[in-house]
Amino acid sequence: MDADFPPKTTPEQQEYLLSNIKDWSILNGLAIRPSANLLSTSTDLSGVLATTAPVTLYPSLFPRTCFDEARAIQQAYNELYAAIARDQDWLKQIIERLIQVDDFIARLWNVHLEVEKEGYVQNLSLGLFRSDYMIHTDPAIPNAEPTIKQVEFNTIASSFGGLSTKVSQLHSYLDSISAYPPTTTITATSFPTNPCIDSLSLGFSTAHRAYGPSKSSPSLPLCILFIVTVPESNIFDQLALSTPLQTTYGIPTFRLAFSSILDHTSVSSNKDRILTYTPPHSPNTPYEVSLIYFRAGYSPSHYTSSTSWDARLHLERSAAIKCPSILTHLAGSKKIQQELATPNSPHLANFLSRTSSADMIERIRNTFTAIYPLDDTPEGQHAIRLATNTKDSGGYVLKPQREGGGNNIYGSKIPAFLASLGDDQQKWRSHILMELIKPPTLRNSIFRNGQVQSGEVIGELGVYGVCLWRNGHDEAGRKTDGQDGAVLENWEAGFLLRTKGSESEEGGVAAGFGAVDSPCLVDV
Repeated sequence: MDADFPPKTTPEQQEYLLSNIKDWSILNGLAIRPSANLLSTSTDLSGVLATTAPVTLYPSLFPRTCFDEARAIQQAYNELYAAIARDQDWLKQIIERLIQVDDFIARLWNVHLEVEKEGYVQNLSLGLFRSDYMIHTDPAIPNAEPTIKQVEFNTIASSFGGLSTKVSQLHSYLDSISAYPPTTTITATSFPTNPCIDSLSLGFSTAHRAYGPSKSSPSLPLCILFIVTVPESNIFDQLALSTPLQTTYGIPTFRLAFSSILDHTSVSSNKDRILTYTPPHSPNTPYEVSLIYFRAGYSPSHYTSSTSWDARLHLERSAAIKCPSILTHLAGSKKIQQELATPNSPHLANFLSRTSSADMIERIRNTFTAIYPLDDTPEGQHAIRLATNTKDSGGYVLKPQREGGGNNIYGSKIPAFLASLGDDQQKWRSHILMELIKPPTLRNSIFRNGQVQSGEVIGELGVYGVCLWRNGHDEAGRKTDGQDGAVLENWEAGFLLRTKGSESEEGGVAAGFGAVDSPCLVDV
């Protein structure tokens, strides 16, 4: 790829570029609420200020073939994880290995068991997924072509769909106003259109329609609920998805803090278990909830008391469609990724061989990197030997069953961390050991908190997917043989490129490590 990209700029060119980034981003909602580290609450008493989201000044070079492949296999990945979420027996085998050592996973599983005991009343599930990849070139193969290797698969709170569309538009706009110095690298086909906002909001609308008419008597207006954290620095990313639901589809959409679920919602006592939301600003206008979209509830830190778990159970047992359901949430555990990707694992083929995605099995398998359990199996014992040796652990990352950035342990730090867990290796089983993907370094500049930092960077491509499926239980909530489980809607829904300094181990934008970016596609 072009070593001279991005092109050098004069101070005047840099000022023109930055002033347009700052102005365009605020005008178009490519923004976040400033963190407490940047701005004290005493300075922003009313919480009205916003700042440009962390962005790259230039789009980052990305191999066109890798980009096309990542998007081409997303529908198959959607189908795979829908199948996993429907297969309660298989999930049970995996999750029951974790619940003795991971309290968070155990409590999520208990929510499922409580609802199963009572009977599920909603037979539909919506998945808004994101599969994350890095570029990999096999050093053992001379002149090897670049390929994609999966970092993780996200089934809950797959964020930045809103901002990813906007940063693609920003970079295209900057090119159109000649904010970038002339370069042969950027061509008419360099900037792929990013449909995230339209595609993801269409997914919500599709699930809303699939819910059907109001089941209340008398009928109530229907609405969608976004379950969120408060305060939320990434609110504009969320509003980019919720606003079209109001303006394009005419669907009332409300934000509800995870901590306030029980204060403003109720579940009917009859067999229908209708979820009703009463907006505190309009207490005389209750709504029946068709769809719940979780942008909170993925981290143990969101469950501050037993009431938090009561709230999650309260929503899960209701008739509203969930995005994701508790089983889909659990399907996104790193342990599931490990079970699929461990060498010689039969699970991928078992799930997809009799589906419309059967011809994609090898293409999906090619995205896997080596992932191992830390258990008594031969693969697990091999992984433990690697993880406890400072020299051998350098090429690996240790991942827990957690969503969000900042939880991984890298390289030579792994042995000391495992030693801190004590001699009870049961505790180790809540982690997986994953071979580090080493993507090529590029050059770019990141604008964050008003400052520009330039240097070597690496990127991570996320591809979104929308999938609506019918689960394997009857209307009374009783589990069937699974034959009625079926994918109803399935599409690839756009992309996200996150870029971080090459020395940074984490890439989460909201966690403060990376920046939103867009690809400049190149042929290599």
